[in-house]
This record gives sequence, structure tokens and C-alpha cells, in this order.
Amino acid sequence: MDVLLLSRLQFAVAAMFHFLFVPLTLGLSILIATMEWKYVRTGDEEYKRMAKFWGRLFIVNFAIGVVTGLTLEFQFGTNWSRYSAYVGDIFGSLLAIEATVAFFLESTFLAIWIFGWKKVSKRVHAWCITLVAIGSNLSAYWILVANAWMQHPVGYAIRNGRAELTDFWAVITQKPAIIQFLHTVAGSYILAGFFILGISAYHLLKKQHVSFFTRSFRLALGFTLFFSCFEVIQGHFNGVEVARRQPEKLAAFEAQWETKQPAPQALIIIPDEKNERNLIEIGKIPNFLSFLAYNSFSAEVKGLHAFPKEHWPPVNLTYYPFRIMVGLGFLFPLLSFMGWLWRKKLQDHPRYLRIMLWAIPLPFIALEMGWMVTEVGRQPWIVYKLMKTSDAVSTLATSQVATTLVGFILLYSILGMTNFFLLARLARRGPETTPDKSSAKVGA
Repeated sequence: MDVLLLSRLQFAVAAMFHFLFVPLTLGLSILIATMEWKYVRTGDEEYKRMAKFWGRLFIVNFAIGVVTGLTLEFQFGTNWSRYSAYVGDIFGSLLAIEATVAFFLESTFLAIWIFGWKKVSKRVHAWCITLVAIGSNLSAYWILVANAWMQHPVGYAIRNGRAELTDFWAVITQKPAIIQFLHTVAGSYILAGFFILGISAYHLLKKQHVSFFTRSFRLALGFTLFFSCFEVIQGHFNGVEVARRQPEKLAAFEAQWETKQPAPQALIIIPDEKNERNLIEIGKIPNFLSFLAYNSFSAEVKGLHAFPKEHWPPVNLTYYPFRIMVGLGFLFPLLSFMGWLWRKKLQDHPRYLRIMLWAIPLPFIALEMGWMVTEVGRQPWIVYKLMKTSDAVSTLATSQVATTLVGFILLYSILGMTNFFLLARLARRGPETTPDKSSAKVGA
């Protein structure tokens, strides 16, 4: 393996591992803030216990996320120095704003929230976790703006052999950035919702802390149902944007080899990338791909053969993750809707509760597949139509990158096992003990 492939693998390992923690932070902070504001408004101590219990899980997840995020950013200077030199004026400014504004906002107020339960008023304390939620989502916006610029570079000019920022407003307000932000954070909110639903289902199956976890389940359920339905609708607009700006990626999404007008949508495809064809196409819906891509049943959809082969993304690594992501995206509103129907009699549906317990990993998988689709589907470009990935890698010895790659894998394995052990232990332990209220009437 050469330096380019090893560097890509190293960045993929770091990014995919880091992305296990970020989405949970985004959604869980909002749900914890909701719990605490309910405590402020009603004075109900159980909402305070809910905020504390889910807050402990949030803190563990946040700490590991910070550590893994730091190593990820360092790679722009080590493995991708030519990229940083060429587009650092734009990309670097966005990361700097994320670190100095959004990250410090969330980390500062998280510290006050952790240590301030008995030192500040209830309302001030609730505002602290609210600002943590705002800060974490602002942080996500700046990161996703930077990534959207890599997908669709705007607001720059080539001067002195490098890209220089000319229109900051165009960069941070462009349509692809807003669409990508909405799509990613909605997926993160679904993940946080399923995290609470699954852990709550575990305790409800064991008939322990019934009132506590019924409230937790119901609070997360409406949140999850809304964003899982929103994600399906918004995903269509995201696909239309990809079709407009990166048609090669769309062709790889659908294993579309030939240009067709109108283009049918096959529900099941097995692509043969080596021979540039599909082995199986089942369940064709006439004209439907044209509609999905361009909101028109008569639109032309270009196939991969319409583009230079050196500009094709890897088809299998784009197609299969896309299908997994889309399939799970339709499953989430179905599971959420079933919970909504049975929300008043959850313990009467143990099979559903078991499904929700085992469904905890599914949003993680969907988000990881979405990241693969976004990044692999852009190849061979690191900045679309501006800089190729092969031109961005640093001049390093193969042994250097191979050694650090192995080191990252070992370190992240230890961190990952530690994180999931702590989360599982805290989740099984349940909330702080209080007089048994499980026999009391369950509140909404």
C-alpha cells in the first residue's frame, strides 16, 4: 500500500470513530435541556433525576468525542499538508471559528453544568445545558460548512498558486451547506432519540424505575418521530442537490451506468463494478429515478459512462452504503410510529421494547454509511473539481503512515471499549435511587 491509500485509511479510521460520539452529543444535549426545563417549570424532581442520569451518559460520550476530534484535526497538518497549504485560507478559517467560538461555548458551560447543581439557581443551571446544546450544534454547523465547501467550493479565487477566500458570506450560507447541516443533525437527533428509547426499553422490560423510564421513553419518542419523518423528506432534497452538483456521485448511488431519459428506479440492484454493468435489477419503477433526482418524471439522468472514468467514484463503496442508509432511514419512522401508537401501554408490548433495545446501533450504522457515501462518492476529488485527493497528501515515508495507522487503531480500540463499557455500566445501573415510585401512576 502506498502513502495515499494509507493516509486515506488513517483519516477514515479517525473520522468514523470520532463520528460515533458527535451525533449523540448533538441530540442528547437538546433532550437533556428539555428535561431540565421541565423540572424548572414544574418542580417535579423526577425530571431533575432524568437530566442527571442522561447527563452522566452525555459527559462520558462528550469526553471521548473531544479526544478523538483533536487527533482528527491534526491530520490536516501531518498527512494532508499540501491540502492545508492550498485551501487553508478557507478551510482553516472555518475550523478556527468552530474551535474558538462554538467549542469553547459548549465546553465552558458544560463545566458549569456539571459542577453547578447546588451552586447556581435552577434557571441558570438549565440555561447552561441549553447553551451547551446551542454550542454543540453551532460546532456541527461550522464543521459541515467546511465539508460542504469541499463538496461545492464557492467564494474563493486562485491567487499565488493557492485558493484564497473572497466571499466568506457565500461560503457559510450556500445551499449545499444548509442542506447538509439539516440532514446530518436530523440524523443525529434520531440517534440520540433511539439511544434513550433503547435504554428505557431495557429497564421497562426489567420492570425497574418504571415511571422514570416511561417518561424518558415518551419524551424521546415524539422528538424521534418528528425528526425521523423530517429526515425522509429532507433526504429527498439532499438527493436533488447531489444530482445537480455531483451527478457522478448520483450515478454511483444508483449504479446507473447508462444515461437514460426518463430513468427508472430499481429497488434491488447488484452492481458488477468490474464489468461496468448490473447483475440484477429487480422492482423497476418507471421514471421514478428521474423524479427523485430532478423532481421531474421526464428528466434525463446521466450514467457513469457519460463521465471520464478517472472521475468515477468507487461504485460498490458508494452504492451499498447508500442503500443501507436509505433502508434504515425508512425503518426509523416506522419504529417510532409504532411506539407512538403504544406509548400509553408500553409494557404490554415487550416484543416492541426488545426491538427498540436492539435497535440502538442502527442509527450509528446509518450515520456512518452516510459519511461514507458523502466522502467516498466525492472521489477522486478532495475538493470537488478543484483538487484531487492524490495531490493533497503529504510527502511521507510509507512506514511512518503505516505505523501511525496501527497506533490509531490500537488507541481507538481501547478508547472505544472503555467508552462503551462505561456507557453500558451507567445505563444498566439506572438513575439515582429514591423511594420506589414504580407503582405510582405514570406521568406523561
